[in-house]
Amino acid sequence: MLMQITMAAQDTAATAAGDSTIHLIDLIFKGGIMMIPIFLLSLVAVYVFVERMRTLKQASASPDAFMAKIKELVLQGDLSAAKVVCAQSDTPMSRMIEKGLNRIGSSLKNIEASIENVGRIEIYRLEKNLSLLATIAGAAPMLGFLGTVMGMINAFMAIAQEEGAVSPKMLSAGIYEAMITTAAGLVVGVLAYLAYNYLVTRMQKIVHSMEYSSIEFIELLQEPK
Repeated sequence: MLMQITMAAQDTAATAAGDSTIHLIDLIFKGGIMMIPIFLLSLVAVYVFVERMRTLKQASASPDAFMAKIKELVLQGDLSAAKVVCAQSDTPMSRMIEKGLNRIGSSLKNIEASIENVGRIEIYRLEKNLSLLATIAGAAPMLGFLGTVMGMINAFMAIAQEEGAVSPKMLSAGIYEAMITTAAGLVVGVLAYLAYNYLVTRMQKIVHSMEYSSIEFIELLQEPK
């Protein structure tokens, strides 16, 4: 008997969960036409976040072993092997150091300037599409509010055309459907904002590591042979 009651309760809970899921999907479809650009912005935000995460993960490789190998080869005078190590690493830091290796023989000022120029280009590559993510973080809630305003306008137009007393059910239905876009826009906007700040934080750590490695390389060239 107890087992039957338990199974009946589980069936009821599963049915309720299924109804809730269907109801949520229905709400999303009832959000109106503004749900389309909000959905598209969410797809773009996911793409940018995943693409930037892969780029930053590759760029954030530990520089300690790399710089130790470069230092060893430079002190031995084997610049060709050092350039090969840089080419195999394929990171913003390695491209900066490789540029410095190619300029060995000129003044330290020219070497430092060349490294800084490459560093600016690499930072620009790291920042690629981050502004787009910030734009989505601001635009998605605004689109949500716009959808709410449009929904409220449609609801009040329907009320104005209704003859006789307006039922509270009709009014509440129009309002909650209009608020769906606000909730969707805020969710996309908040997630995009958090993703943007997370990526910026990771990028700043990489830039700091690049600056430290470039200083270490310049100091290496100044060591007595």
